[in-house]
Amino acid sequence: MIKKYPNNKFSPAGWLTLAVLFAFLGASLWYAIKVWTAMSGVAMSGFGWTFLVLGVIVIIALGAGLMALVFYSARQDMDR
Repeated sequence: MIKKYPNNKFSPAGWLTLAVLFAFLGASLWYAIKVWTAMSGVAMSGFGWTFLVLGVIVIIALGAGLMALVFYSARQDMDR
């Protein structure tokens, strides 16, 4: 028997999956910053970090928007 959770879109397993994925994301970001700062010898200013983060956010948003358009057009049968 499948339980339904009317107030939540995720089951407890879904929340656990999200928590594990965010933990992996945090660990990978920590490791990337640690390796980058240890190996390069060139320090990046606050403006550099700000624009690096903004660039990553813009690229991810652009990719997500394009994927949303692909799925939307497929659902509306526009991709013939």
